[in-house]
Amino acid sequence: MRAAIAMSSPSQSSRLRPPPQREQLALFRALPGEDMAPRDAQDLMAYPFFSLAKSRRVAPIDFHSGNVTIRVEGTQEHGIATIWDADILIWAASQIVQARDAGIRSSRLMQVRPYEILRFIGRGTSLRDYQRLKAALDRLQSTSVATSIRETTGRRLHRFSWINEWKELADADGKPLGIELILPDWFYAGVMDAALVLTIDPAYFRLTGGIERWLYRLVRKHGGKQPDGWQFDFRHLYRKSGSVARFYDFAADLRALVARQSLPGYVLGIELVPEDKTELLTFRPVPPTARG
Repeated sequence: MRAAIAMSSPSQSSRLRPPPQREQLALFRALPGEDMAPRDAQDLMAYPFFSLAKSRRVAPIDFHSGNVTIRVEGTQEHGIATIWDADILIWAASQIVQARDAGIRSSRLMQVRPYEILRFIGRGTSLRDYQRLKAALDRLQSTSVATSIRETTGRRLHRFSWINEWKELADADGKPLGIELILPDWFYAGVMDAALVLTIDPAYFRLTGGIERWLYRLVRKHGGKQPDGWQFDFRHLYRKSGSVARFYDFAADLRALVARQSLPGYVLGIELVPEDKTELLTFRPVPPTARG
């Protein structure tokens, strides 16, 4: 009797252990995405979640405004995920929304060929591009986020990484079969809420500057389709960006963007408040008849 009990104990304890996360999730294979509209999560557009620099950033991002708290940390090896790495999350959000609208069940566990992601986000498909994609996945997985956004009290923090885990797939002969990745519940829940996702211009992927990309997402989030547009003072934008640049340099970059008018679908301007010489960045949608 004692021997039987001893033999049954390990199997009993294994039944008590929760199964690995991968086994709890249904697999969602990526949909064909050549003509899929890019979608972005509004929370990621409105707040400083990503490094705006192409060089490795290890200094944390700390943002506090009202009930909103955000802290983003990276490792010494990889640094904080960049706004270019976030293109992978835009691809994922676009896939999830497309599946939802088509009545297809999606999942946080996704399988895809790297080629499909690279083509969707406007990158090349050379060996170097594949290596950069894998480096971006590593940064997204190793970046730690803590935020009060969507927490009802504003006091509790939800902690996660942009990608819980990812792996490369291969057959028995070593032939690549793509990659699998698991998205965090916080991101997936936000994308599944139709009110928290916006369509963005595919030309976004051609924007090369970090501040330029960040500003487009902020403008798209706040400016929307309002004919009168929106405005922010430079200091407020600086705080919302999470940039490690000096304010003087950040302001110079904003003025350069106004001069170039490179944000797809929007016209930028600068107004000066006479009383204190505060600079305001204004933005409004380009009238449809004026678009090329």
